[in-house]
Amino acid sequence: MAEPIDLKPAPRDPREALYHRLENAPREHVEALLAAYEVLQGLQDRGVLEMLRGALGSSDKVLQILVDAVNTPEAICGIRNFMILIRIAGTLEPELLEALAQAVPEGLAQAKMPEPLGLWKLLKKLSSQDTHRAMTAMICVLESLGKSLGISERDRPSAKKRLPESFKANRT
Repeated sequence: MAEPIDLKPAPRDPREALYHRLENAPREHVEALLAAYEVLQGLQDRGVLEMLRGALGSSDKVLQILVDAVNTPEAICGIRNFMILIRIAGTLEPELLEALAQAVPEGLAQAKMPEPLGLWKLLKKLSSQDTHRAMTAMICVLESLGKSLGISERDRPSAKKRLPESFKANRT
């Protein structure tokens, strides 16, 4: 009768395939590696890597300083306001913001002209359709803001109109 053959494969190192890939990587990715080396050298020249190494070494202290700086009422209010501004910017059409970005410098350039507009030219500009459109938009925004301010006052019936402490100190 036939006897079974003892076949024991040699143990395979799972890192061997990775090592071969690593050996071939410089040939396959020469341009990317050179670009990465240039970026690393630029970071080293400017001291960024040294700063990052120091930040990693004292990460707990850096984190505590950041937490202490952000954990103030002013910082919290600022973060909330920034988030609201981002939400507002997200609701606006990009074309509208682009038009505003172009209109502001143009308007300021016209206002800086050596000879200011006379009363007749100002009235003529005020009566233009473009000015009416812009004033309508501004007035509608102001009206909406006024409504929201009125609602917030009505929501707090027990709140009496109080002057801020800074006003009280100045009045006495």
